Amino acid sequence: MVARIIDAGQQVLIAHGYDGASTNRIADAADISPGSLYQYFPNKDAIVAAVIERYTGEVADRVRAAVLANLARQPEIAVPVTISELLDALGEHRELLRAVVEQTPRLSTGATVLAFEQQIGELARAALSMRSRSVPADVDFDAAAWMLVRAVEHLTIRYVLDGPPIPRDRFLADITRLVLNYFRQPPARAERE
Repeated sequence: MVARIIDAGQQVLIAHGYDGASTNRIADAADISPGSLYQYFPNKDAIVAAVIERYTGEVADRVRAAVLANLARQPEIAVPVTISELLDALGEHRELLRAVVEQTPRLSTGATVLAFEQQIGELARAALSMRSRSVPADVDFDAAAWMLVRAVEHLTIRYVLDGPPIPRDRFLADITRLVLNYFRQPPARAERE
């Protein structure tokens, strides 16, 4: 029953947005009475929070699996494969992503997202550490991992939601270039001048 209510909450959130969602609409979409709904969730916010939690958990699981599967590969291969998986995961439920990001930010307690960001940040730090010989000596691995995770997260979300006139291959190549800069020594000073 809980999954049924969460499914209905997702449908209503996508169709009507946060402001247009109500427990009555959600109960109707779940084909149950409002009284039955209240046995499982105290209010609309609890249902919407469960929708967000499930969605972010699913995206996090997919991306975490891609990161782990590609951790030992060269960054030139691992980075675009992982970001491509993130784009796919986010794009699979684009309208739900829009509702979560643009209509319900105040409800997202962020526990799932924060845990995911920390895990991916640790994996990014591990990837940098594994290639410490090629990483510039002045790179702070903790700071770099934090920035990389948030930059990729933000840019991929905006790419999916905004649909800019940038082909996916171009976006993937450019965001990969941005990430790979942390894995490469800068050109020698004489070459830069």
